[in-house]
This record gives sequence, C-alpha cells and structure tokens, in this order.
Amino acid sequence: MTALQWRACCWYFWVLLTNAAWTQNMYDESDPYDWSFHTFECPQECFCPPSFPNALYCDSKGLKEIPAIPARIWYLYLQNNLIETVPAKPFVNATQLKWINLNNNKITSNGIEKAVFSNMKSLLYLFLEDNELDEVPAPLPMSLEQLRLARNKIGTIPARAFNNLENLTMLDLHQNKLLDSTFSSDTFQGLNSLVQLNIARNSLTKMPPILPANVMQLFLDNNSIEAIPANYFDAMLKLIFLRLNNNKLTDEGLPNKVFNISSLLDLQLSYNELTRIPAITAHLEHLHLDNNRINSVNSTQICPIPIPGEHVYERNLPRLRYLRLDGNEIKPPIPFDLMLCFRLLQAVVI
Repeated sequence: MTALQWRACCWYFWVLLTNAAWTQNMYDESDPYDWSFHTFECPQECFCPPSFPNALYCDSKGLKEIPAIPARIWYLYLQNNLIETVPAKPFVNATQLKWINLNNNKITSNGIEKAVFSNMKSLLYLFLEDNELDEVPAPLPMSLEQLRLARNKIGTIPARAFNNLENLTMLDLHQNKLLDSTFSSDTFQGLNSLVQLNIARNSLTKMPPILPANVMQLFLDNNSIEAIPANYFDAMLKLIFLRLNNNKLTDEGLPNKVFNISSLLDLQLSYNELTRIPAITAHLEHLHLDNNRINSVNSTQICPIPIPGEHVYERNLPRLRYLRLDGNEIKPPIPFDLMLCFRLLQAVVI
C-alpha cells in the first residue's frame, strides 16, 4: 500500500469514528424521543422545524380543520386560519401540549368539544383571540397560566368557569360583550394567582364585583362605568396599575379616598367627567387626568400630606413624578404650591 493510500485509509476511518460519535450525541439513549422517526411525523399542512422538534407551525395555511397533532408537540401554532371547530380527536396523542395559539380563526363556542381543553393536563397558555366565541370555554385545565379571549363576542361566563384555575396569572377578556349582569359575586372565585385582569372595551356601567385580591394590573377602560363603590379596593393590597380611561366617572361617583391604595403607582382616569382632582396617596407616581372637565388645581386639597417646608427628606415627599392635565379647562401657570408639594415631579402636562 502506498503512503497516499495509507493516508486516505486513515482519513476515511477517522470520518467513520467522528460520525459515530456525532450520531451517538444526537440520538443518545437518555433522549426520550427518537428524532430520526419524528422527523417524518409531521402533518403535511404544517411545518416542523428540525431545530425545534417540540413545535408545530400550522399558522396562516387556510386550514379549516385541525390536523392530527403528534405526541412530541409542546407548542402548537394554528393562528390565522379558517378553523371553526376544536374536536378532541386531533389531540388524542398530544398529551404534553403547553401552548396553543388559535387566534384569528372562526371558532364558535358550540364548535369547542366539551372537555377538549381540560384534558390537556400540561397546558399553560391558551390563545383564542379574534374568534366567534359567545361564552368563556369551560372546563379548563388547572395547569393554565394565561387565557386570552380578547375580541370575541363573549357575553356569558359559565358558573364556576374559573374556580379551579388557581395557577392563572393573566385573564384577557377585552373587547367582548360583557354586561354588568355577566358577573356574579363568585365569578372570579379561585383565581388566587391572578396578576393581570383586562375587561376593557366592554359594556359595563358598574365595577365588577369582588375581584381577586392579588391582582396587580386592572384594565377597565372604554366601558361606561359611572361610579366606584366606597372601599372597593380595600382587599386589593397589591394593585399597582389601574386604568379607567374613557368611562363616565363623575366627582360624585368617586368616594373620598377611594384611591387610598398604598401599592398603587399608576392611576389613569383620562376621558371621564371629573371636575376636580381626586385624592391620591403619597406613593402614587403617575396620574393621568387629561380630557376631563377640571378647571382649577387646589394644591392644598390634592397634596396627600401637609405641604412640606424647605427642609424635608426626599423619602418623606410624595412620589408623584408624572401628572397629565391637558384637555381640561386649566390654564397655565402651574400653581407654585403644587410644585412645593410634588417636588419629585419630572413632567406636568397642561
């Protein structure tokens, strides 16, 4: 054998060894899936990226039905199709699903087979925005962390629909057809982990009853709410962000110190019917009151503490940093007492 043949033989042997090691790493016995098999297990209407074997992309394909979902799938993308029904059969093998995106389809409440979602014991995120639902789907799995139902036609929330969702952190129901009569005192019972609740752009004239105590972000803008009951927020000790823009709130509809919430940092009351600035706490940092009917600013009344003198520690000052008052009947200049009270103000819009 010549030297050249010997080197070629050695090189070929080295390639074989390298390939064997690489193959062993890719399909290690500890791997629960045989990727060489699953590579070919992909619905023809969908895309299965080799680098992301747990995901199935069936979005924007003009689908009218949900294809059979392989057992390996965790993340399922079915948005932007023409799907009308959600039967249980396509999900028989998909027991590990964590994420389902069914946004922007034509799914109706009657088209969702009962218990199809509650049988998905690992499901964390369920997106059903921009469909034709007229009620909240139920039952749902206890594992669920986010439920997005915006821009449907929902006017009904079945009794105890949320009672077992103790892990749910986000519930989005904005731009539906919710009425005051939709809610009962136990509608939100059981949502012990809820952080964000969005009920904006509905047809409410009253505040919904008994909200979860742990809510930190509450969106109620673009309704027709006229008043807030006294002590409404007393149990909501973690509320940070409250948005009530574009409602019909009046001075008489805001009891004294209704916003006396020590956790509250951002309060938005734009586009209402207020004629005076409501009382706020010293902890509030952002206050939006634009486009109301306010015609004057009484600094003594709105300052949450007695207007401080020249020498005061910053930590004892009111925390307000942003105040928006444009679109009212207030004219410059800004009252000097206002600046004496809120010395941390960085922006005032008049």
